[in-house]
Amino acid sequence: MDSGQILYIICRLTLGGVAAFLAIMLWSKTRDPAWMFMVIGAIATYGEAVYSTLVFLGVIAESTIIIGSMSVASIVIPCLPILFFIAGFAVMVVRKYRGR
Repeated sequence: MDSGQILYIICRLTLGGVAAFLAIMLWSKTRDPAWMFMVIGAIATYGEAVYSTLVFLGVIAESTIIIGSMSVASIVIPCLPILFFIAGFAVMVVRKYRGR
């Protein structure tokens, strides 16, 4: 592992941790469904960063369930945050157009 990879991992985990912490702080102050999905998406993004780092370092093995040449976990985990963000945006769009 070279210094660029180490810097990438440190930045990703540090900034993701700050974002997840702030998201949790916001979560305690709001009960709006759109914001809740955004908060869950931020936390899921940090979880994906931790998971991919642990797999990269060899601490945990990837899932044994494989589709083609990729494990199911390596397909599903990166998609989860995006799905939560889509749900949050969809709630906001429905709320905006329902009011008209």
